[in-house]
Amino acid sequence: MVRAYFTSDVFRFLEELAANNNKEWWEDNKRRYEEVIREPALDFITDFGGLLDKLSPHFLAQAKTVGGSLMRPYRDVRFSKDKTPYKSNVGIHFRHESAKDVHAPGYYLHLEPGECFAGVGMWQPESAIANAIRTKINGDAAGWRRATRSKAFTETWELSHPEEALKRLPKDYDADHPYADDMKLKSFMAGRRLTESEVTTPDFDAALADAYRKARVFTRFLCEAVGLPF
Repeated sequence: MVRAYFTSDVFRFLEELAANNNKEWWEDNKRRYEEVIREPALDFITDFGGLLDKLSPHFLAQAKTVGGSLMRPYRDVRFSKDKTPYKSNVGIHFRHESAKDVHAPGYYLHLEPGECFAGVGMWQPESAIANAIRTKINGDAAGWRRATRSKAFTETWELSHPEEALKRLPKDYDADHPYADDMKLKSFMAGRRLTESEVTTPDFDAALADAYRKARVFTRFLCEAVGLPF
């Protein structure tokens, strides 16, 4: 059955939370969070599992309140100057089945007023994993080109080129490689901006799955680079 999982109430709640980010307001509105965000998000994750399985059977849609695909609303403030206790966004992460044991690719959905996006790939993997990806790109330029420069990919996704990339390639890699700048990346991610109207449409789950499908070659490349099944 086609349905809209997320409504404008999601963004209204998050806006109010951002303006009242304290324990008293949260306790007064916790049931509202559950009704507007948590329960619809868990329904979305449950139903999205079937679509995700068609992309790859190795990525998980886990509809759990703790330890599943829905990220918890509580911020870790131990090492942060910002001590506000709650996240003013909704994060959903479809992890690779091996993610608990190794740094692995994943699919991500971020909902925030004025800042909705989908993501795919690996964010800041440890050095050994990042170097495995660089090695794969270095030795398979044609494969990386298919993964990141195809029309289907570039019309849907934008490969991230963050400022915190390496200033120079390690000596084991070809500095004249056509994708030398990509090999300098510390995160191997692609992103797609979303509007609130897209997120609240009845066919958003199908549209998101279609976008992830257009990054399938990219995700496969990353999995192969780090020795994971796709």
